[in-house]
Amino acid sequence: MRDKFYNYIKELQDEITFSLEKIDGKAKFREDIWEREEGGGGRTRVIENGNVFEKGGVNISAVHGPLAPAMQKYFKVGDVDFFACGLSLVIHPKNPMVPTVHANWRYFEMYNKEGKIIDQWFGGGQDLTPYYLFVEDAVHFHQVSKQACDAHDPEFYPEYKKKCDEYFWNSHRDEARGIGGLFFDYLKADEQRTIEEWYDFVTEVGNSFLEAYVPIVEKRKNLPHSEENRNWQEVRRGRYVEFNLVHDTGTLFGLKTNGRIESILMSLPPHVQWRYDNHPEPGSEEEKLLNVLKNPRSWV
Repeated sequence: MRDKFYNYIKELQDEITFSLEKIDGKAKFREDIWEREEGGGGRTRVIENGNVFEKGGVNISAVHGPLAPAMQKYFKVGDVDFFACGLSLVIHPKNPMVPTVHANWRYFEMYNKEGKIIDQWFGGGQDLTPYYLFVEDAVHFHQVSKQACDAHDPEFYPEYKKKCDEYFWNSHRDEARGIGGLFFDYLKADEQRTIEEWYDFVTEVGNSFLEAYVPIVEKRKNLPHSEENRNWQEVRRGRYVEFNLVHDTGTLFGLKTNGRIESILMSLPPHVQWRYDNHPEPGSEEEKLLNVLKNPRSWV
């Protein structure tokens, strides 16, 4: 399974980076191959200063070795070894009318000292962070995500949509990071599903990503915008940074397992503002977005 999923994310990385370069028309992804001293490594691809994308990363990694003490405590296990692989992406477009997008699909194995698998699971999801709310974009992103879920179980979408709303919540701000999508973790073999069936589900979601995001980019990338629109985008990006550094378990896992710092912090946008006691004008488009972030809604 570990080889099967790693081969899948290698192909998916190629497919996504090729599509995004084509949309941008100017910038290309820079590739870094890196190795982790304790075991494993990855392939980081970053795009910057393009026509459409200000900064983005589409990274894959496969790391292994002894589980760090901090993570032993987190998983409530003893001295075990692990293998983890996944694809993680964050795309920050230039135009404030185009949403930021994040996605991650990952697989984890844990072993005893004899090398026997004692636990294995999948996790991941995809979510959208707009700066200006276009309801039809939110509906499209969620509809595509729902279709991927419905192909496997009609209960998946409402469950993983709810988990996404709960997970990407900036509790210190009492607001969502974005308008959600899907979030799932610890998908393990049980009486209902084999690990192969979970593989089929997670790859179905991964394969839906470009269909969910690319039409939105194409529709919004050339819309006119003002300096104030851009300022609002940078203020909201500050909230994105806050979530990733304060709450995100993937970021914390990377930092606690001696991960590659450039890859871990790749998700942070290049230009951000923190304005003191910032509030949008009553009745404005900015306030409209904020109202939705404070009260997550059903989109499909």
